[in-house]
Amino acid sequence: MKFTSVPVRPTLMALSVLAVLAAPAARADQASAIEAAHQTTLSLIEVLVESGVLTRDKADAILKQAQQRAAQAVAAKPAGAGTLQANQEPGGTGTGARPVIRVPYLSEAARTQLRNEVREEVLAQARQERWGVPNAPSWIDRVRIEGDIRYRYQKDRPSSDNTPADDYVAALFSGTGGLTRAADFMGYEAVTIDGADYALASGNTQKARSRERLRARLAISAKVSDEVGAGFRLTTGSATDRVSTNQTLGQDFNKYQVFLDRAFLRLDPNEYVTLQAGRIPNPWFGTEMVWSENLNFEGVAASARWFNEDRTAVPFATVGWFPIREQRPGERGGRSLIGAQVGAQLEPTSRTKVKLGLAYYRYQNLEGREDNGYYVESSGGSVADPIVYGRHEYGRNLRQKGNTLFQTNPADLTPVWGLAYKFEPMVLTASAEFMHFAPFSLMVSAEYAKNLGFDVADFRRRAGSAFARVNPGGKDDGYIMKAAFGWPEVTDLGHWQLTTSYRHIGSDAVLDAFNDSDLGLGGTNLEGYTLGFNLGLARQTMLGVRYLAGRTIDSPLNNLTNAQSKAKYQVNTLQVDLNVRF
Repeated sequence: MKFTSVPVRPTLMALSVLAVLAAPAARADQASAIEAAHQTTLSLIEVLVESGVLTRDKADAILKQAQQRAAQAVAAKPAGAGTLQANQEPGGTGTGARPVIRVPYLSEAARTQLRNEVREEVLAQARQERWGVPNAPSWIDRVRIEGDIRYRYQKDRPSSDNTPADDYVAALFSGTGGLTRAADFMGYEAVTIDGADYALASGNTQKARSRERLRARLAISAKVSDEVGAGFRLTTGSATDRVSTNQTLGQDFNKYQVFLDRAFLRLDPNEYVTLQAGRIPNPWFGTEMVWSENLNFEGVAASARWFNEDRTAVPFATVGWFPIREQRPGERGGRSLIGAQVGAQLEPTSRTKVKLGLAYYRYQNLEGREDNGYYVESSGGSVADPIVYGRHEYGRNLRQKGNTLFQTNPADLTPVWGLAYKFEPMVLTASAEFMHFAPFSLMVSAEYAKNLGFDVADFRRRAGSAFARVNPGGKDDGYIMKAAFGWPEVTDLGHWQLTTSYRHIGSDAVLDAFNDSDLGLGGTNLEGYTLGFNLGLARQTMLGVRYLAGRTIDSPLNNLTNAQSKAKYQVNTLQVDLNVRF
C-alpha cells in the first residue's frame, strides 16, 4: 500500500491524547471514560494510517509527541485543589514515596465537546488540504464552489379586520390621499361600465395567499494570490427585488431567470485591512431590521481590524460608499449611500463571545421634493417634461412599505410618491454567544436604530405649498431583540435550533427598501414576533419551520380624517423550508 504523507497539526491530536494519557483516574467511572477516549483516539489514528492519510512513522511521531507534552504538562503543574493523587485516598496526607499524578476532572459535556471539536477540525483540514488526493491540480486549492437550494411553502394570512384596499383608492381620489405609508395599496385599474368610469382596487389587504417558492444560489470564489481574490454568485429571483431571491412556482412550467447577484474584487494587503469593490456581500454588522439577509451592495468598502496578543479583543472599523442611482439631468448629484461603522469583537471568557457595533448611514438625494416638471393643459390633462419629471420619486421597484410618502406632483391626478423625510440612521448593534451548555449555545442579539434625518420642518420646505401646514406624522426609531438556542449551526443529522425575535420598527426609522421582506411582508411601520425551529435531516440538509406575526404601528393612510387614522394592516405568515447546502 502506498501512503501519502500529509501535514497534520500535532496540537490537535495532542489535545485529545493529553486528555487520556495523563494518568489513570482515581475514580472508576473517570478511569473508564478516559480509557474509552484513549482507545477512540488510537482507533482514529489507526484508521488514518490504514486509509493512507497518515504514514506509520507520522502516526508514531504524533503519539510520542503527545505523550511528551502530557508528561511535561504534568511535571510543570503545581499541586492544587480539584485533583486526586495516585498514592493516597481522597483527603489523605499523601506522604507515600510514589510520585504524585494529578488528573483534571472533565465532565461528560466537556469530553463530548472536546471530541466534537477535534473531529470537526481534523475533517475540515482534511477537506481543505485534500488528504489522500494525490496529484490534484493547483487551481483546486485556489477556487471554492458553494451553493444552496431551498424549497419553501409559504402561507400569508391577512386579518379579516384589515382596512379594505377600496378605502385606500377612495382616499386617493378624495383629495386627502397626498400622504401614505402603503402606496401600493392605492393601486387601481380604471374601467368603464355603461359609460361610467370606475377605479377598481388592485391591492390586496384581506385575502390569504399560498405559494410554493424555490431559491437556488451558486457562488464561485477564487484566490488569485495571497493578497487578491475575486468572486461572483448566481441566483434566482427578480431583477427588481433586491431583498428576495425566491422564485414562485406555478409559471406554466416556464424556465426561471438567473441573475448575477454578486461580482466583486477583494484585496487583503495584510491581515489588518480588507478592500472590496463591485457588487459585494453585506460589509456591515447588523440585523434584518436594517439590512435584509438577501441584500448585496454595489460600490466600494474598506475594513480594518486590530489584534491584541491573544486576540480576545479585536476592534474593527468599516467605511463604504454605494451608488444607488446615477446623476440625472437637473439633479445636483446622484443618489448614493455612505456609511461608517466601528465596533469590537470580544472574548471575555473561553465560553463567551461578544460583538458590538455602532454605525451611521446617510442616503444622499433620496428624499422627495415638489416636482413641477409638468404643465397642465386647458383640457385638464397634464404633459410631463421627460427630462426632469419624476426625478424625486421613490419608485415602486425600490420601495416596500412603511416609510411616510407624499405626492410630489399634487396638481397631477396620477401620483408620484416621494419620501417625506431624509434618512440618516444611527444604529447600535450587539450580540453575544454563550457556550456554557456544550454542545449547545445560547445566542442573543439586539439592535436599536434612530433616524437623525427625521425633521418635519425640512419636509414642509421640500414638499411645497400643498403641504406647508401638514404634519406627516411617523416615528423615527425602532428596535429588535433576537435569541437562538441549540447547535450553533445546523449542519448534520440531529442538529437542532430554536429561534425567536421581536421587532418594533417605526415608519421612518430606516429606509424600507433594503430591510427584511418577511415579517408583515416587508418594510417598516411594523411590530411583531417570529418563532422558528430548524432540524438537521442529514449532512448540510435542514428542515425549517417559521411563524411570523406582524401588524402596523401607525395608520398606513394619512391622519387627515378620523377613518383614515384608524387604518391598519396585519398579516400572519407560515414558512416551511427544506434547504440543502453544498
